[in-house]
Amino acid sequence: MSNKTEYNIYCDETCHLENDQASAMVLGALCCPVSKARAIAEAIRAIKKRHGYKPDFEIKWVNVSKVKLDFYINLIEYFFHEEALIFRAVVIPAKSILRHKDFNQTHDDWYYKMYYQLLVKFIDPEQSYRIYLDIKDTRSACKAEKLRIVLANKYRDKTGEIIPRLQHVRSHEVEQVQLADLLIGAICYENRGLSGNDAKLAIVDCLQGWSDLSLKETTKLGGKVSILIWDPRRGDHG
Repeated sequence: MSNKTEYNIYCDETCHLENDQASAMVLGALCCPVSKARAIAEAIRAIKKRHGYKPDFEIKWVNVSKVKLDFYINLIEYFFHEEALIFRAVVIPAKSILRHKDFNQTHDDWYYKMYYQLLVKFIDPEQSYRIYLDIKDTRSACKAEKLRIVLANKYRDKTGEIIPRLQHVRSHEVEQVQLADLLIGAICYENRGLSGNDAKLAIVDCLQGWSDLSLKETTKLGGKVSILIWDPRRGDHG
């Protein structure tokens, strides 16, 4: 019988399209033990109910507003109070410097390479991880399987004990993916240098205050929140 602890990793991204006019892109992964996953989802639904939202109300960064500010602040506070949750983000601060042709790749190929950078330092080969990505398009399943194989090869995981599952899910059905969306939204807002929405600025301030981190600098691994500011010119794979 395996002594590995089983974890779920819930992933999402924002501003990932090649020509979406957004300068920065962020990918994020929210991790918790499988044994805690149901209770965490129920706690998030309870926060929704407390603020007058139905359980199927979808938490989304794009919907942050003054009217909903207390709700989203409570979600950030819940994340920091729940010891079972940890979060990692990879920030690409300047998509304009990418040179896909030089590396014989498409933007979509590079997108999954960034997911590899997000996950590879998050995985402890002594444990077991089920990885869930927010569904991107109809071709996502094939790309996700390729990502699983690359990660499995990295850890010599021939039997699937380390990464038994890597699949896409629909964010509106999974509270933890929704919470990841909120966290990466705040990090991306800060890294894009935006300031037009006071409620979103309040969420950014809340996240920085609770984490005691700059959202624009690479941090050490192992904390409640860890961030990699990815710079291809430095070969930065932190």
